[in-house]
Amino acid sequence: MNQQPIQNPEAQVPKTPQMNDRDYTNDLLSTEKYMTDSYSTALNEASNEPLYQDLLAIFTETQNMQRELYDLMFQKGWYKLEAAEQQKLQQSYQQFKGYSNQFPYGNTNIQ
Repeated sequence: MNQQPIQNPEAQVPKTPQMNDRDYTNDLLSTEKYMTDSYSTALNEASNEPLYQDLLAIFTETQNMQRELYDLMFQKGWYKLEAAEQQKLQQSYQQFKGYSNQFPYGNTNIQ
């Protein structure tokens, strides 16, 4: 079954060899994604509490900026999503529901 992408109408940008607004925004989004991954690793390994708190504040700002860029790209029609098929959703739900007995704090209900 071929799913239709979920996207807004695409804002037109010049098709030239030079970078355009979509290219710059996509580059920024990729950079923010990379940075949040890197800060996440640093947070996991920070043993000094003040350093951890500083990294956490920077991580939060970076994550928020990543979300703003994603929202902008989606609004402009430069970021597409595909709707998940109901059958695949149900399969994933069943798969992960079976993992609940492995949770360390009891059998937590998955909704």
